[in-house]
Amino acid sequence: MNDRSKNKTILGVERKALAYSEGLRTYMLSVYNYMALGLGLTGGVALLVVSSPALLNAIMPMMILFIIAPVALVFFMSFKINTMKYSTAQAVFWLYASLNGVAFSVIFLQYTYESIGRVFFITAGMFAAMSLYGYMTKRDLTAMGSFLFMGLIGLITASIVGIFWHSTMLQFLISVAGVLIFTGLTAYDTQSIKEAYTEGSSSEVAGKRAIFGALQLYLDFINLFLMMLRLMGDRR
Repeated sequence: MNDRSKNKTILGVERKALAYSEGLRTYMLSVYNYMALGLGLTGGVALLVVSSPALLNAIMPMMILFIIAPVALVFFMSFKINTMKYSTAQAVFWLYASLNGVAFSVIFLQYTYESIGRVFFITAGMFAAMSLYGYMTKRDLTAMGSFLFMGLIGLITASIVGIFWHSTMLQFLISVAGVLIFTGLTAYDTQSIKEAYTEGSSSEVAGKRAIFGALQLYLDFINLFLMMLRLMGDRR
């Protein structure tokens, strides 16, 4: 191979790498944008509900439905994301964020606005740092993800026990464990979302992957926020 052919090969590789980097950057920005908009929608709906006594009184008797429905939608998206249309995935994601906002309205009744704002910004800082680590690190976080998933199962089990056994110490331990687990999951999920990107995917497929990735990070953020609020929030 002569020098001219070598230069063409090198140039081709560089262009391909640049195209991949640009595509990955656009994809990850889409993920974060969906997540941020979802969080904004959740917060906006929660404030709307809590600021309207008539609406709040009408919703409270049905609050259990607004708590269960978002969970059902998460499972629905997990199983159907590959077969549903991009527009359907968008609609389900916005519906999920809205229903979550109704469920989260009770938080504004339990905690002061000042402490909610303070904990939100602390959570945002922690989330940003761990997500950046997950994106930049060369270390394979698969083993950590498996460990964290087992910890999540234990956390859910302990939370169920906590419903029937009211213990301040148990609730404290659940909150601390939850902070550690969801902090780690933020890094793991970010790496997984990054690795799920495939150059050349259709806009339909890439869009659905971005929405599902946003849902994963949204769940990490929300759960980390709730655990931090239990530890640092000021109750009314």
